[in-house]
Amino acid sequence: MKETPSSTPAQDDTTHFGFSSVRASEKAAKVAQVFHSVANRYDVMNDLMSVGLHRAWKAFTIARADVRPGMKVLDIAGGTGDLARAFARRAGTSGEVWLTDINESMLRVGRDRLADDGLLPPVAVCDAEQLPFPDGYFDRVSVAFGLRNMTHKDRALAEMRRVLKPGGKLLVLEFSKVAPPLAPLYDWYSFNILPWLGSRVAGDADSYRYLAESIRMHPGQKELAALLEEVGFSRVKYFNMSAGIVALHEGVNL
Repeated sequence: MKETPSSTPAQDDTTHFGFSSVRASEKAAKVAQVFHSVANRYDVMNDLMSVGLHRAWKAFTIARADVRPGMKVLDIAGGTGDLARAFARRAGTSGEVWLTDINESMLRVGRDRLADDGLLPPVAVCDAEQLPFPDGYFDRVSVAFGLRNMTHKDRALAEMRRVLKPGGKLLVLEFSKVAPPLAPLYDWYSFNILPWLGSRVAGDADSYRYLAESIRMHPGQKELAALLEEVGFSRVKYFNMSAGIVALHEGVNL
């Protein structure tokens, strides 16, 4: 964005943090605080919030990724390492699977969990909007439940495309727009039960209230598909799961 002559940030240099509006330069730190707070209880909360369904959503994503021995895979916002673990096993010793996250607390939990399973993939703290990898390096790039927290989604998606080889595939697993008949019940659950669970289990209701708000501010299925196409992905498609509570988007770098 072109700077104004004044030292004051441009009026439109803002973004959403849940339902609040914040300076774009402040969002990453605010999101970081959310995940620092919940890192140690993140997996327990995922099971409780989704009644275990997150495991099926991730299993479908892993199957669609079709990682094979020798492939290079980048898992962005990989957190506690569910996808990276599965990819590392499929890529084998001849492959290369990177677990990355902008949040060091989440990454530490993921690294330790993988080590407990006898897996030692390379791990890096990095910003998805400025990936520290060369052009055309990876066969697959994945991001699960992380894109909605990124300040500039278009920049992050463009970076993901940059580091993919020609023919490489991006997989974006994210909360999306639920089927309209379920919306009232889903809203009640999101804004009442989630903060209550967050308070009781993770000791942090506000972070899970932000989670509910951030889902509502994230692009819907068609809008996200259009954004993937805008940054240059081809063969874009998406798969709704659990009546649209989540969707898996795919794009190929041709």
